[in-house]
Amino acid sequence: MKNNAYNGTTVAGFITHSLVVLGRGVGQVMLQNNALSGFIMLAGIFLNSWQLGLMALYGTVISTFTAYLSGYNRETIANGLYGFNGTLVGIASGVFLSFSPTTWILLTAGCCLSTWITRLFTRQHLLPGLTAPFILVVWLLLTACTWLFPELLQSASSLLQATSNIHLAQALGNGIGQVMFQENLLTGACFWIAILTCSRISAFYALLGALLPVAAFFLPSVETTSVNMGLLGYNGVLCAIALGGKSPTSLAWASGCVLLSVLLQLAGMYAGITTLTAPFVLSVWIIRILQKAIGMNA
Repeated sequence: MKNNAYNGTTVAGFITHSLVVLGRGVGQVMLQNNALSGFIMLAGIFLNSWQLGLMALYGTVISTFTAYLSGYNRETIANGLYGFNGTLVGIASGVFLSFSPTTWILLTAGCCLSTWITRLFTRQHLLPGLTAPFILVVWLLLTACTWLFPELLQSASSLLQATSNIHLAQALGNGIGQVMFQENLLTGACFWIAILTCSRISAFYALLGALLPVAAFFLPSVETTSVNMGLLGYNGVLCAIALGGKSPTSLAWASGCVLLSVLLQLAGMYAGITTLTAPFVLSVWIIRILQKAIGMNA
């Protein structure tokens, strides 16, 4: 088997390889091992916010470089699997914390920690790590800032006005965009195009994962604004892509996982928890455990 790790010596080869690794790192946020997809996603983030785009890129670089310095498997690094949690830590730092030197220090530490936690998940084979390292790191950062740097904390603002009507295009676009904290229809379209560039089946499931949570509109006490903002859809997007396949069985499992993530997201929101992608991770873990319990191949 050909190893994807870089073994060349030329400057051009090193730069090309580095760009591919970084692109894959961003792409793996949406479970796409494709550098072009990653750079299209990154462009979508910059389109919405240059600050968040810069922090996403920085987070990917730091987490990937940490993996290199730690001597981790080069092929795993080359596939972007040590980069995507850092990407999310970078964006989350820009969303929840003010743009300051202290934030960049915390971001750097958080990205290093996300890489080390990712490594711990690779040492077991019971459950996939997915975005769990990102979740744990951001929860830790927010807790630390609450006690030590409360002046850094800021609340995310919505671009949408409260409404009683469902806007399907916004709900779908924002559902995909909110995977990386982007509440922007055009950015969400960029993300979907990036997924389509790598995999048509993943692009189908991304739409399905964003569409099914819209049905939460009919549940009591669910705010329409939350549906339009994509806050109920982004975990579903990841769930659908993670479990989606070409068979009717995989479609059923993916759909069930999406609906489970919506229930977990609603529970977290009502409890006042910063859920991040925890509903996605927990839903996939539950489905994987169920699949193993009934003897299905995960």
